[in-house]
Amino acid sequence: MPVAEIITIGTEILLGEIIDTNAQFIARKLRDAGIDLYRKTTVGDNTSRIADAIRQALQRCDIVITTGGLGPTVDDPTREAVAEAMDLEVEYRPELWDQIQSRFQRFGRLPTENNIRQAFVPAGATAITNPVGTAPAFIVNSGHCSVISLPGVPREMEYLLEQEVLPYLEMRFKNSGVIKARTLHTVGIGESQIDDLIGDLEKMSNPTVGLAAHTGQVDVRITAKAATVSEADLLISEIEGEIHQRLGDWIYGADQDSLVEIALDALRRKGWSLAVIEAGSDGELIRLLSATNEAISPAEAPVFQGGDILQVLPAENEFLQVIKDYRKNHQVDVCLGVSIQPETERQVIHLVLMTPVSEITLTRPYGGPASYAPRWAIHHSLDLLRRL
Repeated sequence: MPVAEIITIGTEILLGEIIDTNAQFIARKLRDAGIDLYRKTTVGDNTSRIADAIRQALQRCDIVITTGGLGPTVDDPTREAVAEAMDLEVEYRPELWDQIQSRFQRFGRLPTENNIRQAFVPAGATAITNPVGTAPAFIVNSGHCSVISLPGVPREMEYLLEQEVLPYLEMRFKNSGVIKARTLHTVGIGESQIDDLIGDLEKMSNPTVGLAAHTGQVDVRITAKAATVSEADLLISEIEGEIHQRLGDWIYGADQDSLVEIALDALRRKGWSLAVIEAGSDGELIRLLSATNEAISPAEAPVFQGGDILQVLPAENEFLQVIKDYRKNHQVDVCLGVSIQPETERQVIHLVLMTPVSEITLTRPYGGPASYAPRWAIHHSLDLLRRL
């Protein structure tokens, strides 16, 4: 399989002014195309540093994809940087200038003098017409390697990648394999516990198994390389079955599955309504349930009936009575209470769940950052609901 690297260009990315979504999009498309990706790099708007990054990447891989720096301004240096990295000059392409002017005419505008910079590309490059923007992209080949420079505007980059670049890579490198990934979501179990249970699987080379910890949740990623999609699916399926056997009910879903949707579905199947009382968490769970409830079942009788945010934190023994009274007074089937009590060095989370058939009370210490405590509490609350 060919190996690729991504170089995203822009000082605004380095300064944290914008989030680099381009690299994520490209990475997923390369994975689906069966192209290995080992590194992603971000470089500011500096010609020599971009050129150095490209030279280094070309020593390690077959494909370098850059995004950004193809605009008309002085701080758009990608054309010059690619040329420098590959010991080329930049050359003017009159046909590109014609395309740029035509594009501006469709916008009902006239290009400014600096737009002519976008008609320059490294000598010998294959230009890629950009029908959704004004910046042409280009490809420069050197031996078995290809440097592909795409615009930084996400809409333009995505279009050109899918319509032009991926078909080109398929033709040039004749990809004969696929890479597929599946992510299992767990809740209620820590990363170290999971590692203890499936650590031997994490040492495999194909499929590979890796962990990603989030607040209140740990993901288990399975990635397989194979000649065909069906073969990759089979490799993943075998390991997924083994992981399910070892982790059991701690796994709540996979890929795009949402814990809040699964929790609401569990209540819907029982025909139960839900209300929530929060204290010390600023109503984060109520907002999440409200948004999800509306999105997944706007035409149905909503499962989530709302709730209240307490401004005064109740004592643990008082909180249970608050939940009982609220459930009775508002005539809901299930009432969930979440209270986060601050202490000197940690928070203490109280959870109370009243249903038509059971009463559950839990107290859990949380020693992480105080700002993360609500998220941790939300995950454990939803875990209680999805297990009903």
